[in-house]
Amino acid sequence: MIECIKPDWPAPHNVQAMATTRLYPGGISEGNYINFNLGIYSGDSPAAVSANRDKLAEDISGQPLWLHQVHGRSVIDAGEHFEDIQADGCAAFAPNQVCTVLAADCLPVLLCDRQGSCVAAVHAGWRGLHAGILQQAVMKMRVPSQSLLAWLGPAISQQHYAVDEDFRERFVADNADYAAAFARLSRQWHANLYDIARIQLDAAGVAGIYGGGFCTFADSQHFYSYRRDGQTGRQACLIWMR
Repeated sequence: MIECIKPDWPAPHNVQAMATTRLYPGGISEGNYINFNLGIYSGDSPAAVSANRDKLAEDISGQPLWLHQVHGRSVIDAGEHFEDIQADGCAAFAPNQVCTVLAADCLPVLLCDRQGSCVAAVHAGWRGLHAGILQQAVMKMRVPSQSLLAWLGPAISQQHYAVDEDFRERFVADNADYAAAFARLSRQWHANLYDIARIQLDAAGVAGIYGGGFCTFADSQHFYSYRRDGQTGRQACLIWMR
């Protein structure tokens, strides 16, 4: 059993990063939300979510910066953060600002530079990817993109992410390279969010791209999945500098 995931990437020593799973210890959510749901708008008991969030903050000795995610392309500066701000990405340039995003099939992306001077967390669902949120995050970080590392956290895999023709055309009409991120499986198009993200990060100049070997839909033991369960919880990806 995996309680949390530590990214396997060559991040600087001062950069801390992790992804929670639903098996994270000390969670008190029940039913569809068992065990460690962190999504305040998921329909779970607010008291349970609050207790889970407090437990996480205690464990990392820091306060995660919770965003009100809206599937857009806004990336905020953690130094200008206020409670419940509407955004889908957060970048930090000072220590102990814990950039945090939630997901349950959408793709969480963590970023840092090789010098350990900045970090970012991005919630990259298909709408955010299509709107260019990863490019926005790269620009927000104020360093050459070639110095950045990216880690792709737990998301739905291509095998389980069926989409229609209009969905595919949204991407391919913008850039023919996206055709490689779609495949016909069982007479239906399936999208690969990981590959779409890799294409965008590569185009933005990010050379070090890691992660991407998860499936939230297939792994019900460890991950919440909206496509699988409908009303369900959220896991978190966090990154910060010591």
